[in-house]
Amino acid sequence: MLKKVPGVISPELLKILCEMGHGDEIVLGDGNFPSASCARILARADGIGTLRLLDAILQLFPLDSFVRNPVNLMQKVPGDKSDVTIWDEYKKIIEKYDKDAGIGFLERFEFYERTKKAYAVVATGESALYANIILKKGVIKQP
Repeated sequence: MLKKVPGVISPELLKILCEMGHGDEIVLGDGNFPSASCARILARADGIGTLRLLDAILQLFPLDSFVRNPVNLMQKVPGDKSDVTIWDEYKKIIEKYDKDAGIGFLERFEFYERTKKAYAVVATGESALYANIILKKGVIKQP
């Protein structure tokens, strides 16, 4: 056991976060996301929602300060009236750890293609639609 590592971060996910370098990306896929078919490395977080996981990851994971949008969300398909209030919750969590982090939006198929190049994908148990999120790892600056 380790101190201060959130309980929703599995040993497998902790290893992935440690292995990632500056500029590498990790995707948190909701329950409908084709995680296995898009992932180079797949970690499972069954039964864990993306809000809890995002909050836990950002306690350990610096976002890239050298790009405009170190966070990207999947855009809604035009005409889809699905509720995306989860995006507001994402913004609150992100601002808690990095007030300057920009959040971008990628068209659905562009999101899939970017996911295929990501370092890893985490398949979550999130039931909200359009809850898919890409995080780009930054650096830890010396004090």
